[in-house]
Amino acid sequence: MKTKTVNAQEAVSVIQSGHRVFVQGSAATPVNLLHALENRANELKNVELVCLSVLGELGVNKPEYKDSFNFNALFVSAPIRKNVNSANGDYIPVFLSEIHLLFEKNILPLDVALIHVSPPDKHGFCSLGVSVDITRAAVKNAQHVIAQLNPQMPRTHGDGLIHISEIDTLVEVNEALPEVDYGKQVSDCERTIGKNVASLIDDRATLQMGIGTIPDAVLECLGNHKDLGVHTEMFSDGVMHLMQKGAITNKFKRKHRGKVATSFAIGTRQLYDFVDDNPQFAFLEAGYVNDGSIIRTNPGVIAINSAIEIDLTGQVCADSIGTTLYSGVGGQMDFIRGAALSEGGKPIIAMSSVTSKGQSKIVPFLKQGAGVVTTRAHVHYVVTEYGIAYLFGKNMKQRMHELIQIAHPDHRAQLEKDAFDRFSK
Repeated sequence: MKTKTVNAQEAVSVIQSGHRVFVQGSAATPVNLLHALENRANELKNVELVCLSVLGELGVNKPEYKDSFNFNALFVSAPIRKNVNSANGDYIPVFLSEIHLLFEKNILPLDVALIHVSPPDKHGFCSLGVSVDITRAAVKNAQHVIAQLNPQMPRTHGDGLIHISEIDTLVEVNEALPEVDYGKQVSDCERTIGKNVASLIDDRATLQMGIGTIPDAVLECLGNHKDLGVHTEMFSDGVMHLMQKGAITNKFKRKHRGKVATSFAIGTRQLYDFVDDNPQFAFLEAGYVNDGSIIRTNPGVIAINSAIEIDLTGQVCADSIGTTLYSGVGGQMDFIRGAALSEGGKPIIAMSSVTSKGQSKIVPFLKQGAGVVTTRAHVHYVVTEYGIAYLFGKNMKQRMHELIQIAHPDHRAQLEKDAFDRFSK
C-alpha cells in the first residue's frame, strides 16, 4: 500500500471503537495525532491506548472521555496517572526487556500504531528519533501505522530507521518536542546522594541511569572521571555534558564500543540537537538494550536506579505508593541483575532518606499493596544522603543495621525499635 499524506483528522478516522492503539512515548509522544483522536471522543467507545511513559498535553486523558478511551499502561507517567488509578485505566507489570514479546506473540495485538518520525532521507527512511524503545516492535506488528512527520524530530542512528513504505498514513507537523531539564531540578540533598554514588564509580565503568533527578546529580559528580561508557535504557542532558567534557568516551565497552547504547532520551532541545545525526549514539530496541545477557558483557556496569521505599530487609518498591500505581517496573530489574553479573559491576538503589513530607523511605514494612520491583536477593548497594549500605551477603539482622545507618537521623530510633520488635519474638 502506498503511503498517503493527509491531515490529522483524516488519519485517525481509521481508528474504530474497540481498537487497541499503540502510542509512542517519552519526548516522541505524537500529541498532534492524540488531539485529533480527542476530537472523535463522542463517536468512539472503549478505544484501548497502550503506551510507555508519555509526555505533553494529551487531551484523550480527560476524565470526561472515560467511556471513549482507556489507558492500558506499560509504565505510569504523570499525564495518565489519574487514568490508570481510576476505572478507565490499568497497568501491566512487565520488564521493559520483555514488552516487545507482548506484540510479537500477539498477547497484545495492535490495530493501530501512532508514531512520531523525522522526515525521510533520500532513500525514503524516516527515524523514530529519540524513542525507539518498544516502538520498533509496535510498528512491525500493528495492522495500521500512522506517523506524524516532524522536522524537529532528531534523526538518530540505530534500530529506529523505518522506511516510508512501512507507514500507511503520514501527517505533516512542525512542533517542538516536550522538554525536561532534570539538571535544574536537582536539590542539595540529591547532590549529596550523587557524591556518595560517584564514590562507587571507577574510571572505565559502564553507566546505566534510571529516570529522574538523581541520575543527573550523579553525572554532575563525574566530570573528573576518565573513559566512562554508557549502556542505558534512557538518558538526559547529563550524559551530553560529560561527553562534551571528555569524561564519557565509550572506549572500553565490549558492546557498541565508541557509542552510547540507549533506547530513548528525554531532555532539553540542546540534547535533541546533540543526538541529531550523531554517530556517537545508537538508539536500539529495548528488548536488546535491556537484555541481561547483553548488559553483563560490558565491564564494570554501574546500574543507578531509585525507589519509592525500601523495607529493612532490602525489598524495593519502585512502582507504587501503597495501592496507588505511580510509575512501573521499567528496566530497573533488567539492569540491577545485569550489573550484578557484570565483571566488577555494582547494582545501586539511590534515593533520599525521606519523602517531601518528611516520612522515612526506609521502612519496617512496605505499605499495604506496594509492589516489590526489586527483590531483597537482588539488592547490593543502597545509597542515601547519609551514606552507603552494602547488603549483598548480609543476613536479615545485618541488613537492618546497614539500612538504619543511612536512614534519616530523625527516624533511626523508631527503626531500631521496629527491628528489635521483629527479631525479639
